[in-house]
Amino acid sequence: MTAEAPVSLLDSAWGQIPRSREATAGIGSFTRTRVERIISIVAGFGSLVLGAQAFLTALGPGEEREGWHFPLMLFVFVPLAVMILACFVGRGVRVCAGVFAFAYVLALIAWPVASAGSHPDPTSQPWIWFLVNIATLAAVLAFPLPVQIAWTILCPLLFGFVRLIQAGDAAGVFLPPLGLDVSFALILGGVILTLGWMFRSVAANVDETRARAVASYATAAAADAAEQERVAVAALMHDSVLAALIAAERADTPRAQTLAAAMAREALTRLANTEQDAHEGPDEPREVDAVADDIAAGAREVGTAIDVVRSVGHDSPAVPGRVARSLTLAATQAIANALQHAGGIGLGVSVTGGDGRIAIEVRDAGEGFDLAGVPDDRLGIRASIFARVAAVGGIAQIDSGHHGTIVRLEWREGAA
Repeated sequence: MTAEAPVSLLDSAWGQIPRSREATAGIGSFTRTRVERIISIVAGFGSLVLGAQAFLTALGPGEEREGWHFPLMLFVFVPLAVMILACFVGRGVRVCAGVFAFAYVLALIAWPVASAGSHPDPTSQPWIWFLVNIATLAAVLAFPLPVQIAWTILCPLLFGFVRLIQAGDAAGVFLPPLGLDVSFALILGGVILTLGWMFRSVAANVDETRARAVASYATAAAADAAEQERVAVAALMHDSVLAALIAAERADTPRAQTLAAAMAREALTRLANTEQDAHEGPDEPREVDAVADDIAAGAREVGTAIDVVRSVGHDSPAVPGRVARSLTLAATQAIANALQHAGGIGLGVSVTGGDGRIAIEVRDAGEGFDLAGVPDDRLGIRASIFARVAAVGGIAQIDSGHHGTIVRLEWREGAA
């Protein structure tokens, strides 16, 4: 356990708000993730309808030579079925769509060889034609925008080129209807590409705006919290500390000096408790067991569950409420330090009551620290432990070394 002051609970809370690009990745992809899911589902339904049409057409007489028809169908329809399944399941959509997009292009390239010697009808299209826009859709799902554009143009033009090769000398007869079909495929592919780009752009803009709004709100809220804390501390300094200083400066009788000392002690207690936002509450006496329960509750607030060892005698003192609060906060601070700087190794807490005193011991098995080497601007131990306990007339001791750190807090009846 080191002497550095642990981050206050308020600062810890604001520190949990994500601000970096990496930390806001989940926030920044909220809408985009859902839009991608919607696109994949719609693509799955569209591919299922067009794929079924192409499959039923492929079951009829084909233009391929013997031995080519069934393997070519497997080569195209198996990746298509896997892509449709991935779209509905929502897993591996990019990979499966990319595999089908390449498989379709390879099937088109092989089509002149597979259909060599056939005499196609210029008024009808082969089954592979019905999948041309599914290949465009697969590119939208799998590839970045430049490749999507290339695929949208490539697939219809490649089909037209392959069809003209297949027609051979009758290419002039094929050209008018084929040009019309290719034009329609280019237009439909452009619509699919544009819709995908538009929805993704809108989703990205919404996510970016949301991320900026969250960051702006976090900054504004943190600034407001810091200002409120500054005002509260300033009011405390003015109302309590300065009043105690003025009373001490004017104290010229033993009674006035006693009163000034009491005012200073109360001001120091309130100032020490400011970090934890502790309410002063009533000063009704509390039993030693209740103090132990409060320490256990404080340990849970800083993130650990501790079984507080208790040893309470019949002559245990009734601890005033403000003393109990100060001891509890000081012990909680020691626990927080042990968790933060020693990882909670060997952390243990014991509370002893008897002989008119209460003693609290917080120990850990960390590497320890040099108390004399603590810089003056480190107030985690000076203000949160030493000053807090001294303000109620108690004694705080710290024994730290390679064996670990032991924080001892003690208050005797009549000291406050």
